[in-house]
This record gives sequence, C-alpha cells and structure tokens, in this order.
Amino acid sequence: MPPHILLVTLDTTRADAIGANTPSFNALAKRSRDFRYAYATAPQTLPSHSSMLTGLYPGGHRVHENARYLDAQYPLVAEKLQAAGYRTAAFVSAFPLARRFGLARGFETYDDQSDAGQSERKAEATTDRALAWLGRAQGPVFLWVHYYDPHFPYVPSYAEEIKTMDAQLGRLLSAYERLAGGKAIIVVADHGESLGEHGEAEHGNLLYQSVMRVPLLVAGPDVTPTVIEQPVSTRRVFHTILDFAGIATELTLRETANEVVVGEAMGPFLQYGWQPQIMAVEGRHKAIHAGTIETYDVVADPAEQRDLGSSANLSREMRKALLEYPVPPLAATPPPALDDEARKRLASLGYVTGDAKPVIRNDAPRPRDMAHLFETLDQASGAFLRADYAAAIPLLEKVLAADPYNVTAVLRIAAARSALGHNEQAVSAFHRAEAIAPNSPDVRHYLALHYARVGDWDEATPLLERVVAETPDRLPALEALADARRRKGQLPQALQLWRKIHSMRAATRTELVHVGELAMAIGDTSLAIESFERAGKGHDLELGVLYLAARRFADARDALDRVPASHPEYPMALFKRAQVSVLLNEPDRAARIAKAKERADETTRALIENEKLFRN
Repeated sequence: MPPHILLVTLDTTRADAIGANTPSFNALAKRSRDFRYAYATAPQTLPSHSSMLTGLYPGGHRVHENARYLDAQYPLVAEKLQAAGYRTAAFVSAFPLARRFGLARGFETYDDQSDAGQSERKAEATTDRALAWLGRAQGPVFLWVHYYDPHFPYVPSYAEEIKTMDAQLGRLLSAYERLAGGKAIIVVADHGESLGEHGEAEHGNLLYQSVMRVPLLVAGPDVTPTVIEQPVSTRRVFHTILDFAGIATELTLRETANEVVVGEAMGPFLQYGWQPQIMAVEGRHKAIHAGTIETYDVVADPAEQRDLGSSANLSREMRKALLEYPVPPLAATPPPALDDEARKRLASLGYVTGDAKPVIRNDAPRPRDMAHLFETLDQASGAFLRADYAAAIPLLEKVLAADPYNVTAVLRIAAARSALGHNEQAVSAFHRAEAIAPNSPDVRHYLALHYARVGDWDEATPLLERVVAETPDRLPALEALADARRRKGQLPQALQLWRKIHSMRAATRTELVHVGELAMAIGDTSLAIESFERAGKGHDLELGVLYLAARRFADARDALDRVPASHPEYPMALFKRAQVSVLLNEPDRAARIAKAKERADETTRALIENEKLFRN
C-alpha cells in the first residue's frame, strides 16, 4: 500500500521563527530533509498555496494575489491522489483559503468552517477536526492541515502564536504517527512576515528574505535526514507528494536538483500600478527585478542590507528568469467579484482588494521606494471598508500627495465624498479619476453608483448598462442596475438581474423578499413561493396568497392561520382565509366570511362584495 501523506502548511512563518518556541518542529527536523533556503512563490496565502498544490509558479496558474480563483484547468495534487485511490481531506484555518477560491477540488472533505462571524480558526480547533477525521479514515490518506495562528493581529505576540501553533503541530504528528503503514510528512510555510524590516510591517508587498524564505521539512520512506543548503521552491511540494504516492518522481524534494528559484510580488502592481516585482535565487545570490535590479548575497548578508548592484555576476539563467517571467496583463485581471461581506472578512485579516485597474506608467515607482505608504494605505483601506469615510479621506489624500496616479485612491475619495453627501466634491474627484484613467470602466462604475445613490437614474442607467456589458460580473453594478430596472417599471428585467446576482453569491433574506415581491408582481407564482419560503418567517400573508393562487389550499390555510391580528394587512388575511375556507368546504366557512366582513377595510370591503365564492 502506498504511504499515508500529511501536508502541514504554516501561515506567515519566517524561516528564522523556528527555534526555542518550536520543539515539535525541531524534533521532526531531526528525521527530515531540512531545507534551510526554501522560498515561497509569493508573499500571500492563496497564490503560495496554489503553487504548492499545482506545482506551478503564479505566472503559470495565474493566481497572483488573494481573493482570486484558481481555474479548474490547473490540476490539483488532491485530484491526482484521489484518482489513485487516496482518501483526501483538508482542514484550513482562514478565509483566504475558503472553498470559493478554488482549492477544494479533489478533497472528499474540505473543512473551511470557522466560528460565526470569524475569518480564522485557531490551531487547536483545526487540529481537533483533523484528528476526528483521521480517526475514521480508511486506506491510504492524504491529509492537508493549514494553521493560521502567527498572523496579524498577534495575540499576545508573534513568538507566542508560533509556540501555540507548534504545540498543535505536535498533537497532529503524534496522532498521525499511530496510523498503520508507511507515513510521509511535509511541513512548510506559505510565506513569512516582515515585522518592520525594509519598511514593511507584515507581508504581501515586497520580496525580501523575511517574507520569502520559509521553513520546509520532508520526512518519510527512503528519506535520509540531512540539512540542505541549496535553494528550493515550495512549488516542489506538489511533485514531492506525487513522488511519495508513486505517481511521478520528477522534481521531487527527496532528491536535490539545481535550478533557479523564482518568486513574485504582484500586489503593488495590481493594486497601484507600481513596478511588478520578480525574484530569482541561485546559490547564495538573490536578485529582485522591479524596474531596476537589486542583488544580495543572502548567506553573507541575510538581512539584505548591501545591494551588490553591478558588481554581482548573475548567471544567464538568473537574468532570463527575471526578464522572461510572465507579468499579469491588467486587462485580463479584473477586480475580484467579492461581496461586501467577503471584502470585510479579508480586510479583518489585513488583506485589502483593489477597486480599480491601476494606470501603467514606464516611470512607475518601485514598491520598496513607496514602503513609507504601506501603513497609510492599510489604514485608509481599513477605514474605507468600515465605512468610516471621514477618517479615510485625509489618509487617501496623503497617499495621493506621494502617488498622484493612484486611481484606486482617487476613486475611494470620490466614493467617500458621495457617501457623505459631498456631491460636488465627489463629482470633482470622479473627473480627476477620469483624467488619470481615461475611458476606464472602473471610473464609469463608481460614477454610476454615485448617480444611483443620489437618485439620478437618467445619468446612472446608461453608465450601469455599459459597465455591465463590459464586465458582466460586477456585483455592485448589477445590483444598482436591477434597482434602476425596477424603478422604471421593467420588472422582468429586474428579476432577471437579481437571479444572475444570486447565481454569483448567496441571497440575503431582504433580497429574497424583494425577489418574491417582483415575482408576485409579474405573476411568477412558483418563483415567488420559492423566494418567500427561503426568506423564512414573517411572510405568511404573501405565502397564503401565493399558495391560494397555486391551488395549494391546505398550505394556504396553514399560512394564513399564522398571520397575527397585529399585522397591518390582517383584513386581507381574513378575506383570503375565508376564500380558502369555502374552497376546502370547511364547516365554519360562514363564520369566516362573517369575520372577514366585520374586520374589512376599504380595500377588502370591495373585494368581499364582488367575491362570487361568498354568494352561496
């Protein structure tokens, strides 16, 4: 039987975080291939994990930042193992790896649940769930467990969160070792944490060792414990899992092969239009290309304080890797289709998604030179997503003073002004955004939402129509256009838009009621019933009317009986209940007709007088 395989990914764990606080990791290292210069493919959770599970760099799988979606055309290692007879399960601890982002393929169990209202799960809770599954598993298993603890905000500290995570790693390994048969183990971090180095408090913006160099252990059958100083990429986790499973042996970390290791940090490029960043590592030298090339001897200078510049002799392979790495085209990288709740959940973890495609400039700044703005950008984004617009505006103005072509900052100022009712200032900001990014669908989008907010539907509607034609998956534009259609009396078109919206995200209770009302208005009884039933309690009158129209008389009776006397339309409920009583031939139908007449209002009085059912 092929061996069991355990993959443990440690979020936000620097290579130098391993030490006195990690006895479980240290014990495993003594029987592992311990890679001292392992490099993440990107300094964000989703693209890094996508690489480990596909074997591709982000330039290959096209997930360059969080909140994107890994397309099904890129096979995941779990799919290959499942096809080979493995029982597969994943237990992930934070929203950036939620099922909706595409990594669940091939896993029979993909547990991404956290406590209500939370965007992350503590290591202890994740371990509990993983051990419960492990105790029931039969046959060879592939188990992926993801821990998120050492992530901002640190409670009580980064070091203590590393210690807590390591203790749970020990629990997991202890239970896993009790499985019968061969056992393979891979423990690796997805990226590190800057902790203030190079001007970056956390991660995601730069490519220095603090965020790109990570711990990596490989243990299992035919693995000789040793320390490996040669640089390797964490994308080789994919190939190593296939090797342990007996599926393929090329590029496995059970052997050492010479290659140039590559990485990227495209967040500042995709968010602000700053220089794209590519990293290449070979031997002891590391180069970062971001408009210009920096080079460091990371063995002699691990803090990367001395740029070797032109004195570094980079190999042809390193230069080729830097210059030929595929930079994502912005035209093919629209903002992710996230609802407000998803944006807030990401923001609560320190991840903020962009609102617009940036302007590309030949003289775009290097991210390292803009590090002084990272904290301000994070604060501004947090305030904006909390709807604290008065606090966001001065922060965004500070960003623009240093980066005048930051169209996302301009649009957020415009949207903030609009939300605060500063209409003239909002329009002025939108015109500034148009000057920076002429013919931008993003600018049109937010200007259309401004006009919708102030009720200028003649201006809003044609803009919304154009935006939806250009980018059909923009949820806010779809929602606003649906409202515009309703206001113009175009109810079937409004209903069609809401159905599309709900195919992209879950409907809220209020929206289900809204759809039910639209469906009632156009006579779509079936959809109206479905919508009000899904909306839950509080809509018994509507359901009673609809069930009666569908000739579901018993259901209509039960629904109308639940309408309280305090309901503002109780006379209508009595009228409809009397109709049902006659149709069901109930013995008290005469009394119900009498009660409907007694409690009639202006609307129901005329209906009762003309109701043929009441004349016998």
